[in-house]
Amino acid sequence: MKVTEHIAQAKNKTQFTFEILPPLKGQNIQSIYDAIDPLMEFNPPFIDVTYHREEYVYKELGNGLLEKHIIRKRPGTVGICAALQHKYEVDAIPHILCGGFTKEDTENFLIDLDFLGIDNVVALRGDAVKSEVYFNPNKDGHAYANELVEQITDLNQGKYLDEELENSAATDFCIGVSGYPEKHMEAPSLESDIHFLKKKIEAGADYIVTQMFFDNSKFFAFAEKCKAAGIDVPIIPGLKPLATKRQLNALPHRFHVDLPDDLIRAVIDCKDNKAVRQVGIEWCIEQSKELKAAGVPFLHYYSMGKSDNIKAIAQSVF
Repeated sequence: MKVTEHIAQAKNKTQFTFEILPPLKGQNIQSIYDAIDPLMEFNPPFIDVTYHREEYVYKELGNGLLEKHIIRKRPGTVGICAALQHKYEVDAIPHILCGGFTKEDTENFLIDLDFLGIDNVVALRGDAVKSEVYFNPNKDGHAYANELVEQITDLNQGKYLDEELENSAATDFCIGVSGYPEKHMEAPSLESDIHFLKKKIEAGADYIVTQMFFDNSKFFAFAEKCKAAGIDVPIIPGLKPLATKRQLNALPHRFHVDLPDDLIRAVIDCKDNKAVRQVGIEWCIEQSKELKAAGVPFLHYYSMGKSDNIKAIAQSVF
């Protein structure tokens, strides 16, 4: 079922959803099940599965030269989605990236998803690989997420890359895209960022999922700015509870989000990470209750493979 159909069926009731990481190469899917099982009592209509692009490593040859190798540390997004839909009878939503894909790769990826009966995808540009300062698209790939959305929309209309195909079947994907309440790190301003977000909607995106944030006023202001810009698709807030003191520095650096002063002080006063975890849970509970009262369609939690703190939050909110 499409995300937009889940929203319509819920009749203004806020629903619980979450996002998982594929396990590292060499681990089996049981680690995924162990993280998901405790959360299924809250009846998530869908589960997002991230996609992690390739990384480059350089191996020194005997003659002193370096040879570049491509590795994927977290493969398996498509297989995990198929497994989740089979085991839990829940919609699994794969992320699909510009980075690491040619247009032909993208089309084949989408065809596989369509064969599996997957109704939704989240279309993202993706980040630069660690060895690059700025994002560089693949040759014959997409440079921007709106281009990726356009290709998915074309496939939904039966338009394949091979224009000579006859009687081609149309897909029917519901398309999600990302939004940034505190702007994307590469955007010069929030207004500029929303301008380009609108291009993704005009290309055919059906809903927005936000980057994590810790100050609800920034989400509400972002939603109002989107509305003023003519963006009228559902906006789903993304939330993550703090769990360690290290995240005070790591999350702003990695995700370019601000932490409220009250939250920072509460974490600094904690004696250990067990206390930090409880502060993170309580803060996220208050965020969740306020957002739920405002009538958001879903509360979407970034679980990062952990479920105990997400479960504690859900028990207080749903």
